[in-house]
Amino acid sequence: MIITVPKENLPGENRVAIIPDVASKLIKAGFEVHVETNAGLNAGFTDEQYESAGAKIEKDIKQLYNSADVVLKVQRPVEHPELKKPELELMKEGTILITFLYPLHNFKNAKECADKGINVISMDMIPRTTFAQKMDALSSQANLAGYKSVIMCAEKLGKIFPLMMTAAGTISPAKVVIMGAGVAGLQALGTAKRLGAVVEVSDIRPSVKEEVQSLGGRFIEVQTDENMQDEGGYAKEASEEFLKKQKELIFKHVTDADVVITTALIPGKKAPVLVTEEMVKKMKQGSIVLDMAVEFGGNCEVSEKDKVVTKHGVTIIGESNLPSLIPTHASEMYSKNILNLLNHIAKEGKVELDLEDEIIKGALITHNKEVVNPRIKELLN
Repeated sequence: MIITVPKENLPGENRVAIIPDVASKLIKAGFEVHVETNAGLNAGFTDEQYESAGAKIEKDIKQLYNSADVVLKVQRPVEHPELKKPELELMKEGTILITFLYPLHNFKNAKECADKGINVISMDMIPRTTFAQKMDALSSQANLAGYKSVIMCAEKLGKIFPLMMTAAGTISPAKVVIMGAGVAGLQALGTAKRLGAVVEVSDIRPSVKEEVQSLGGRFIEVQTDENMQDEGGYAKEASEEFLKKQKELIFKHVTDADVVITTALIPGKKAPVLVTEEMVKKMKQGSIVLDMAVEFGGNCEVSEKDKVVTKHGVTIIGESNLPSLIPTHASEMYSKNILNLLNHIAKEGKVELDLEDEIIKGALITHNKEVVNPRIKELLN
């Protein structure tokens, strides 16, 4: 089977789905790999490196898609800027597309893929099981996003993070509040601690308290009898009563902070508002809010997607694609996730979609011109 790797066309996306080292491994596994000219350049990978790995460099975009049995992408299909045609129209019926489709938010895209006969495996729907960890691209990218979020805040803040004793006096450490202790939040915690900040973490799941404390963070705990996580370990949508309690408790912590990083997402739902404009008004002049959930509605009431704005003397960073800002390692990790997935679902260079397989059951969105994922089917009805 021929695997093709197009250049990403969503504005601001610097990652590539497959790096040369992984292309080499796929070729050894029996696949033929075609890569669009300069597809990996923004991530630091040249055409020469792909050719050395055994991949074919393809300049003709139509031919690239037309030859594909499997298309590997980072972002969902969009309009091709040169051809002025949707990428979906360039794919032939029966193509397997592996990408971040986010079908719980873009369920109409799923319907378009089904109508076109494209079989989609969405990387954000990989089940959260021990076996599937090595394929869990959401976690690998969130890990890097957590790191990058702290670096960006440290650069924007007019203070240093660590405690420093000097002949001119003592500098107190920066106070960082992180909302959400998932993969991104825990990496942000670890990074902020390494830079010397005092870090507090809030999460609706009491079960993460020990993880936060083991990394040196202080856990801001909201007392509740509600079960706050689903079977997959993700945070559930909280009740109005719980969110009210949380906001009251968080208010003082946020308004005392130098940096607030929000990471709270609920699959298929708008991100919950955790930092209100009233909180921002009460924050110290020059403090920073970074909203990692801005792509899905935002955790901060006044953040703006893909903009850095100053409101009430507070800098608010609304970067929607943090992994794209560290594209070399983000591409490396993502392509390894895809390699592990392909090793699981392919034999001797041929992908076999076993609909009874646990991974396929969770991540296969469309098959044979139908939307087959039950959650997406429900959203379309």
